[in-house]
Amino acid sequence: MKAAITLAQVPAAKSGPFVFHDPLLESFPKAASFGFDAVEIFLPGPHFIDIEKVTSMATEHGLEIAAVGTGAGMVQHGLSLTDPEESNRAEALEFVLSMIDFGGQLGAPAILGSMQGKWGGDISRGQSLGWLTAALKACDERAGRHGVQFIYEPLNRYETNQFNQLAPAAEYLVAQGLGNTVLLADLFHMNIEESNLPAALHAAGDKVGHVHFADSNRRAIGFGHTDMPPVIAALNEIGYDRYLSAEIFPLPEADAAAEQTIKAFRELTM
Repeated sequence: MKAAITLAQVPAAKSGPFVFHDPLLESFPKAASFGFDAVEIFLPGPHFIDIEKVTSMATEHGLEIAAVGTGAGMVQHGLSLTDPEESNRAEALEFVLSMIDFGGQLGAPAILGSMQGKWGGDISRGQSLGWLTAALKACDERAGRHGVQFIYEPLNRYETNQFNQLAPAAEYLVAQGLGNTVLLADLFHMNIEESNLPAALHAAGDKVGHVHFADSNRRAIGFGHTDMPPVIAALNEIGYDRYLSAEIFPLPEADAAAEQTIKAFRELTM
């Protein structure tokens, strides 16, 4: 497994669970200096920075691009793939597809989290799930064109009511024929929704394609109460060999969070 850290450039997400908010020219070398293998980047949109600049920074500092986020579509633009208004759903899908294209040029998958939205009121679960399924199929196909996967993230009940647990989400992806889409196992969300983290990882098996390396309080691993050795053992047992990415609050401050993350990563995986 490899260690990754989050870099955010979205002003509306300044208080969110991302470690470094500095300009990318500063964040890339900082990530490398702490010993991370990769960065996960959260941008306002696909035109924020040229692909060539990202590639150049990654090469210069020996970093991979673990994934690109799409959440700015929600937090900055208020877009959801399950919005009651068709025009808004179309705009949301176009935003996600544009981020898939951006990430694809970097050989990196895009993540769908908050933009999956939720159902309720006049919108039934079936209707909302139908819209989500149609969007995921379009995303699955677009990612496949680039030779990358698409990452779907089950969130906790306070953020969505689409899928909150790994196993039902994995079954859904298989049932819908979404062979190019994998799951994000976010340990913070799982601490809320799963009764047994290792069992949940085993149940999802090879559908686990990305991991957010966060403790129970969404701080760096070791700053909460998650029992991590059994989680790492489960990831090894299902053959997971990708990124453990720190989508966490920069507490007590960013450098300390990064230092604790890489320390915990090395203690648990080496």
